[in-house]
Amino acid sequence: MAATQRCYYEILGVEKTSNGEEIKRAYRRLAMKWHPDRNPDNPQAEVEFKACAEAYEVLGDDEKRRLYDQHGHAGLRGNPHHDFRSMHVEEIFSMFNDIFGGGMGGGRRGAPARGFDLETEVEIGLVDVLNGCKREVGFARAEVCGTCSGDGAKPGSKPVSCPTCQGRGQVQQTGLGGMFRMVTACPNCGGGGKVVTDKCVACRGNGRVRVNRKIEVAIPAGIQDGQVVRVQGEGEPPRREAGPGGARGDLHVVVRVAQDDRFERNDDDLVMPVAIGFAQAALGGSVEVESLDGPVTIEVKPGSQHGDVVRVQDRGLPNLRSKRRGELVAMLMIHVPRKLNERQKQLLQEYAKTEKVDVRKSHEGGFWQKMKDLKDSLTGH
Repeated sequence: MAATQRCYYEILGVEKTSNGEEIKRAYRRLAMKWHPDRNPDNPQAEVEFKACAEAYEVLGDDEKRRLYDQHGHAGLRGNPHHDFRSMHVEEIFSMFNDIFGGGMGGGRRGAPARGFDLETEVEIGLVDVLNGCKREVGFARAEVCGTCSGDGAKPGSKPVSCPTCQGRGQVQQTGLGGMFRMVTACPNCGGGGKVVTDKCVACRGNGRVRVNRKIEVAIPAGIQDGQVVRVQGEGEPPRREAGPGGARGDLHVVVRVAQDDRFERNDDDLVMPVAIGFAQAALGGSVEVESLDGPVTIEVKPGSQHGDVVRVQDRGLPNLRSKRRGELVAMLMIHVPRKLNERQKQLLQEYAKTEKVDVRKSHEGGFWQKMKDLKDSLTGH
């Protein structure tokens, strides 16, 4: 089953009617509250901190917010966001430098320059899980501006040394009445040591432009709902402040498996109801049922009861690692007709004269016990 995704408005504690400035203030307050440095004994703090960043990236963008308001999380498919779960806390502060003013975190000095990862979603069906598939994924990402080669300056001009930090990329800040000093990224240049005075028209001085891109992603057989296919090097290039070179980030494609009206998935098994008649349950016989890869015949034992199951080996889904297939689990559902013709009534009336049912044994090994046994077998208890 798909994992429940949290509401972005609830994460930030704002109303759907809140304006952009209110959302920004809420994000800044919660980011400071959940910063891991302020919660060293709370491992959940970093999870909340990154959840707030994900929520703000959507609600702080007018277009993404419109899509989210209309369609929820499904509306953001094909409009990927950064994969904050794999990002360092300081990288998130650098990304939203205009909100925090460089006040906390300055990037990991000495760490290899690497671009941010992106995340998007794709939906597939159970047949795709059975066979594996390829899907075209469209998304937008930041690319180095071709006009200014990424430095943000108008062609013919160059960035100049930052007057705030004198080109060092760092500044010292004093806190608690001068009791201590800390070095942070310069809020003016973002740690790069240079600023642009004559901005490139194509990218407005950012050094990057948004580009739409489509790629084909191979999804392996047996994948579970919510699992991720990582496409190396399809994320964003390193930030300008990180200097030349460096590796691109990755694209994380979250796979969503759509519900199927015929089957309920339980790990590698497929559970399905199979309706049979009273006579068929009593006498037994063969029944042809549907599976993902064609019809299959199951054998109903004489005296089968409502809720009994028949298992068919190797007709479920493949395991992602071992590739061995699970079972098709057919749950027998005895169908009682609502209307009988005269001949059917006569036959049943004759049978009823010979039928004896001990109601005292109706709870012994009955329907509810069968439901419990089936549940235990499916969950491995």
